[in-house]
Amino acid sequence: MKKTILTVDDSMSVRKFIALSLKSGGYRVISAVDGMDALEILPKEKVDLVITDLNMPNVDGFELVRTIRQNATYSELPIIILSSLADAQYIERGMQAGANSYIVKPFNMKKIQYEVSKYI
Repeated sequence: MKKTILTVDDSMSVRKFIALSLKSGGYRVISAVDGMDALEILPKEKVDLVITDLNMPNVDGFELVRTIRQNATYSELPIIILSSLADAQYIERGMQAGANSYIVKPFNMKKIQYEVSKYI
């Protein structure tokens, strides 16, 4: 059974690039356009890892990570933040919200695959 990764980003091109990167590694990839969309998908799918952007409409990445961590069902779900926000304050906020890793955009396929392999 393939491991499922949920990618959450309001940019279609970023979602496609992440999906391409991970499908080549044998993962099943599903995507959401923002945090609200992701929170609707989680109860319906068996997700093994979440990769999320921070800057998104409706529910941003910080709120998404916090909401996932507050739900006992998903409290151990690995979460990787993938954001163009490179300042230490954002990285610290993301990690404090409950993320397992923080990758700064731009990124490459190998970096994504390596980070994912650490958790699943």
